[in-house]
Amino acid sequence: MANVPGAPVSSSAASLDFETDVLILGGGPAGTWAAIAAATSGARTILADKGFCGTSGATAASGTTLWYVDPDPAKRAAAKASREGLGGHLADHGWMDRVLDRTHAAVGQLADWGYPFPRDADGRERRVSVQGPEYMRLMRRRVKQAGVTILDHCPALELLVDDGGAVAGAVGLQRQKGGRWTVRAKAVVIATGGCAFLSKALGCNVLTGDGLLMAAEAGADLSGMEFSNAYAIAPAFGSVTKTLLYQWASFTRADGEPIPGAASKGGRSVIARVLTTEPVYARLDRAEPELWAAMRQAQPNFFLPFDRAGIDPFTQRFPVTLRLEGTVRGTGGLRLVDGTCATAVPGLFAAGDAATREPICGGFTGGGSHNAAWAMSTGHWAGLGAADHARALGARALGNGTRTLRRAGGAGLQDRPRGGHGAAIDAGNLTRAVQAEVFPYDINYFRTEEGLTGSLGRLDRLWIDAAGAMPASADTVLRVREAAAMLATARWMYRSALARTESRGMHRRIDHAALDPAQRHLLTVGGLDEVHVSTRPAPVRADPTEAGRELAA
Repeated sequence: MANVPGAPVSSSAASLDFETDVLILGGGPAGTWAAIAAATSGARTILADKGFCGTSGATAASGTTLWYVDPDPAKRAAAKASREGLGGHLADHGWMDRVLDRTHAAVGQLADWGYPFPRDADGRERRVSVQGPEYMRLMRRRVKQAGVTILDHCPALELLVDDGGAVAGAVGLQRQKGGRWTVRAKAVVIATGGCAFLSKALGCNVLTGDGLLMAAEAGADLSGMEFSNAYAIAPAFGSVTKTLLYQWASFTRADGEPIPGAASKGGRSVIARVLTTEPVYARLDRAEPELWAAMRQAQPNFFLPFDRAGIDPFTQRFPVTLRLEGTVRGTGGLRLVDGTCATAVPGLFAAGDAATREPICGGFTGGGSHNAAWAMSTGHWAGLGAADHARALGARALGNGTRTLRRAGGAGLQDRPRGGHGAAIDAGNLTRAVQAEVFPYDINYFRTEEGLTGSLGRLDRLWIDAAGAMPASADTVLRVREAAAMLATARWMYRSALARTESRGMHRRIDHAALDPAQRHLLTVGGLDEVHVSTRPAPVRADPTEAGRELAA
């Protein structure tokens, strides 16, 4: 297939129509790597971004570390082992090996493309981190050089499916020009990021689970959604959730009394406990003065809120909070069925935070590092997989009479009320109602059957109302769909959390505080009106005897 931009089939001031081989939804690291892979393999490729590709999303706003490990067997073994216990022994070593290999190659490509990696005293490039703005500017440039058509400020609203249930494109909004767009495609990659529930975490307010909802409406399922209660430390007056530097912090109560056990690693639950009743303060007083300049250079965005507030975080106390980042720092997402990053729906692929990171992290991930490597790797594989799928379809028509297409979307869409005559969804009210269920530490961080069941009852009632509501107007449909996506994500999280009656990875059940070796399995969750959860086997361990000893420890 010639790699040329998707040409409009018809267009007007109000709408754009395209046909292409591969459609990428999302323009962060996963989406841009997918677009480059698909286009350079010969597929006509279009990328649609909710914001401006290269500047929106969690990565573009700040720096990130990379799970970049030299291909030394001992180093690779140590890198894999470092997440085994944290993730509850659910990761797949085969996937880990693939991601380590692919990330090493991708970072090499970045260097070849001119990314300015810093050098150490011996002149060697330090390839263990990237600065988001420079990284994503470079990725946008490479996407355009590959011949990809970029649709900026064009969020997708729903997928198109054919009469056989295969995904065949998407429909969305033109936020700046007005009107809609339609792309008929032979394959679609969901790279829309995770869901942070509009918690005001830096770079995350475009990450509302949109791709998860669209994929589920087309029949896809998810995995690891119980591992989605990730909270990050942030100044109470700011949105920066970069937690690395808090390893040098001491935490105190309002009266200055130290909080025993409070820490950024291994002590965040202590902070959460105290925050339920009183403020918590921090100060980076464990960092020696000679480190201050290097810390500012390494993470300049971290210090911006303090500089604006006139606070020296090394010498002055400041109030902190824990902001929910959900599946962005969590693990859950769309279930992948093979190494091409295909979902259970033909023609639909997933990458980055939109795809479950269980294969490399099990039940625990966090910010940067593994997330960045996962985006690079799954983006590349999903782009190639989508291009191969498009080639396999050959010249099969895209909706011109030989392939009938329908729109798969549901809750809140403008022209299809679903049988109900209820009031239209108020996006602001629905968003606040969902946040009231997912933000509180005593529901989501410290989980119990009583808390989860009560919250699910309220969330299920919200879904019934949303699914049967009158359609949203053209002016409100995007916010309504975001609210519906957050609602769906919360229900998948809590159904999965209720089904896992143990504490494993980041999933904490106060009423089941121990890890249960009998529950070393993965949870598949799906459905909209009726959410269903089932188990499937975890990856086989190389040494099951040793695994049993570790689980029991």
